[in-house]
Amino acid sequence: MATFRCTQLIRQFSSSAARAGQLVQAPIQIFGVEGRYASALYSAASKQKQLENVEKELSSFQSQLQKDRKLVEFLTDPSQKRLEKKAAVESLMKQKKFSDLTVNLFSAMAENGRINKTEAVLSSFMKLMSAHRGEVPCTIITAKPLDDASSKELQAAIKGFLKKGQTLQLSMEVDPSLIGGMKVTIGDRFIDMSMASKINTYTNLIKESV
Repeated sequence: MATFRCTQLIRQFSSSAARAGQLVQAPIQIFGVEGRYASALYSAASKQKQLENVEKELSSFQSQLQKDRKLVEFLTDPSQKRLEKKAAVESLMKQKKFSDLTVNLFSAMAENGRINKTEAVLSSFMKLMSAHRGEVPCTIITAKPLDDASSKELQAAIKGFLKKGQTLQLSMEVDPSLIGGMKVTIGDRFIDMSMASKINTYTNLIKESV
């Protein structure tokens, strides 16, 4: 049923492309309901050369949701009727003069009872656009701040994982509970080189041998 709804949504966005089998493949695969809606929008917006415009609209809507928690509560409240949510969302987006692509997305989500996935869909679409631009997110968590020399050396090593045309989107964090070492997440890869992780491993081995 979810796949059928997603197909219907894609056709609503770009019926001619769907009939011709010319849907644009998303740069990365995002699973779940939010991934299907975000990918459908990406495909339709790409065909109509509206990716950047739709991204700006969704970014604006995302900012409003961060400020207006009452709106978020309304969208996620299961006691509110679908048609009421649809009318409210359509009214808001038309006031903002959003494109038909964006309006149709959230209208379809409201009709299908998926409007409570709004924030997840917005986040998923932003991930698709980041991948579209060749941006590779990377988070490095260390037990204490790195000095400049160590930071530059680490960044140079991580850039070796990148393909041609990709750019690194680096975020550095500090977590004293790691004790030593670091945790690195780059794209969909995760490497745990923390001292805390090693201690837990050794502790478990000792417990198993007792």
